[in-house]
Amino acid sequence: MIQNTSQYNVSSENFFFTPIVGVRQLKMIIVQILVGIFLCVNCFMLFTFFKKEFFWTTTRYILFAHTLMNDSVLLVLTDFVTLQFSFNILLPVEFCIVLCMIMEVLSRTTRFVITAMCLERYVAICLPLRHVDISTLRRTLAGILIVWALSSVYAIIDLFVFIATAPPSYYAGKTYCSYEILLLTEWHKYMRIIRAHLEFVVIGIILVFCYIKITIAARAASGGNKKSSSKAQKTLLLHTMQLLLCLIELLCPFVEIVVLEIDVQIYGTVKYFNFIVFTLASRCVSPLVYGLRDEKFFSA
Repeated sequence: MIQNTSQYNVSSENFFFTPIVGVRQLKMIIVQILVGIFLCVNCFMLFTFFKKEFFWTTTRYILFAHTLMNDSVLLVLTDFVTLQFSFNILLPVEFCIVLCMIMEVLSRTTRFVITAMCLERYVAICLPLRHVDISTLRRTLAGILIVWALSSVYAIIDLFVFIATAPPSYYAGKTYCSYEILLLTEWHKYMRIIRAHLEFVVIGIILVFCYIKITIAARAASGGNKKSSSKAQKTLLLHTMQLLLCLIELLCPFVEIVVLEIDVQIYGTVKYFNFIVFTLASRCVSPLVYGLRDEKFFSA
């Protein structure tokens, strides 16, 4: 990824690596339009959230607002990196390290908060009598702090490993901002892959557990409770789809590295596709779940 290394030594073509300038510009325009729409929707949702006290004192809406803010910042940073590739601009390694660590923490925080939202729905449907005691404002804020702490652990470990393995000359170069600049050894790359799979398994188990419990509750319920349980099932399915896209996004850089070694232009196409599907689309699900499907939020 450093300017004087061959692994990420790309041509003067931009981020999308397409020989047709018109197609390249069209791709960039599409990306910026989608990013702009996403940020406008998020700002509108956040304005609605802060408009009523009921929302910012209820657990699921607090987690929802946190996800909106988190995803908005992450998308701005990701779009900045996309533009960096697009205009073929190399930045100092120190700056890219800080930027990539922030993006890594934000990305992991999103996955953990969505998992917490699934657990909140499980408690609301399956443990309704304890829901009020469990989903308090204090515990919600404490849970968010724990999520941030857990999300930062991996990035801090990677930073320590990087500092221990990077030669002094490495910091003097300029590079494209990608988290892979911190992974200088093969074993460090494998460690990141193992962590990604482990995280996938743990989150998957939690999702399956919540879905089974809510499904059982839906079948046993009647009337209004049955409708509420059925809606919780659909919400959980949407969260599952969102988490799946987020987890796949974690594995995308490793696929892109392999493609880059095969063909540079295909690499640009794959990276463009990954950004649209796994970075952008995955973060459009939250506004759908709690912005359009939630009756109280929609009416507000």
